Amino acid sequence: MAEKEFSFKTLLLFISRIFHRRLLKNTHFQQRSNRDCNSNALNIKIQKYPSLILKSESESEFSSQTLIFDVEGALLKPSSLFHYFMLVAFEAGGLIRALVLLLLYPIIWLVNEDIGINIMVFVCFFGIKKDNFRVGRSVLPKFFLEDVGFEGFEVLMRYGRKVGVSELPRVMIEAFLRDYLEVDFVVGKELKVFHGYYVGLMEVATKASLNFQAMFGEEKMNSKEVVGFGSFHKSLEHHYFSQCKEIYLVNETEKKKWKNLPREKYPKPLVFHDGRLAFKPTSISTLVMFFWIPFGIFLFTFRFLIGISLPYSINIPILAFSGMRLKQSKPIPTPKKIENQKGVLYVSNHRTLMDPIYVSGGLRKKLTAMIYSLSKVCEIVAPIKTVRLTRDRETDAEMMEKMLKQGDVAVCPEGTTCREPYLLRFSPLFAEVSDEIIPVAIHVEVGMFYGTTASGYKVLDPVFFFMNPHLTYSINFLEKISTSEIFMSKKSRTEVANYVQGVIGRALGFECTNLTRKDKYLMLAGNEGFVGKSKSSNNSS
Repeated sequence: MAEKEFSFKTLLLFISRIFHRRLLKNTHFQQRSNRDCNSNALNIKIQKYPSLILKSESESEFSSQTLIFDVEGALLKPSSLFHYFMLVAFEAGGLIRALVLLLLYPIIWLVNEDIGINIMVFVCFFGIKKDNFRVGRSVLPKFFLEDVGFEGFEVLMRYGRKVGVSELPRVMIEAFLRDYLEVDFVVGKELKVFHGYYVGLMEVATKASLNFQAMFGEEKMNSKEVVGFGSFHKSLEHHYFSQCKEIYLVNETEKKKWKNLPREKYPKPLVFHDGRLAFKPTSISTLVMFFWIPFGIFLFTFRFLIGISLPYSINIPILAFSGMRLKQSKPIPTPKKIENQKGVLYVSNHRTLMDPIYVSGGLRKKLTAMIYSLSKVCEIVAPIKTVRLTRDRETDAEMMEKMLKQGDVAVCPEGTTCREPYLLRFSPLFAEVSDEIIPVAIHVEVGMFYGTTASGYKVLDPVFFFMNPHLTYSINFLEKISTSEIFMSKKSRTEVANYVQGVIGRALGFECTNLTRKDKYLMLAGNEGFVGKSKSSNNSS
């Protein structure tokens, strides 16, 4: 009994010492930051962040200077990096890997930051194929942008040259910094690779590999001022900060007062992103997700069976009770179909695979959905008739004409889904097959999972969609458009498509773009999204 009591006391003492060391971490970082900077270069001037804001120099002087900034310490608001690694674990590694990372969180929290990052890197990257890793480009930028502090961003954009220094692996951070914040150079940890697979370990950088000549070429850096921007919370022992003439540091209290970067201030619009998680996977929210998944599977089964087996007048109220809310405007009344008259063509933007089904539900009648591509399973279980489009204009026009003679048709001319408040370019095919078009503006809000993917398995789209605890589908039937009247004003079919796109965009408050399905898949999946090229090619919605 005495031995057990002794062991228990020893364990408590060990945990308390680790916990105490964790609480003093910020103080140690601040002391070490000043010590490291002074030991590397005695002429470095250390100043507090407010001095940088009050710095009065002309724009031309700022544009000729180089800013070396700590990504986690001086740009991103959160002090924890856990949710970024959880995104990698879940999206690149799967559910089991994400669960392992969550179970290790108490250990990651107790140990120091360097060891914690090493643990997370190993769990997230071990065994992941290097060529298939696209989370850093397709998933993480959205979450990084949401975590950028507006005040830190303003400092960053004042300088001509920008060098980002990060403790994260470079494959996680580089695409975000280069593509969205226009950072010239990114310094991050390199991952070790064995036969094309990550082994979960990071390379040790040497000063020989960290030189400005390799970065800026033959130009002498002494001819330009180099300014550092970091945090009291983090050590500035990185070799690059020793090149700075002066360094400005921000503390955690100041960072907590920072505002989030508004979407309209993004240097590059965030139009495309991938991944299943629609929330920031912190330790608590991830734990809630894992507790929810068993209930979510039951909820998916219930919603799915109700949706395919009962008529709209019954299933819509039941589904609303389960958390699937349908908000719709009153549909435009259409005259009864007479013999040899074409059906009505409903043209909508594309948010999820369920768009035509919800249009059908909003009308309380069956119609035919003409879709560019659809998994076999979804095609079989769909509660409405579905017809595949081949992307051959003549063949598709002929098929659409045939379906309109049989009844009403719903089509999404974007050809693929877009989650953000943007509309992709509309294919003009619909403009030449119907004299009357009813535009439908669709907006979807989910709480936990996205029901679309560019690099995952399409067959799981409805599963994740129906697993959401709550979701809202908003459908707005707009005024009927007569294409014959538009053609009489000598408008081309492309101009008609652009006109309909603009009508839907204004109704939703979305921005119209000329981006296409090909642009989306090249960015998110590394292919053009055609069937048969890769597993992601089956996921064209």
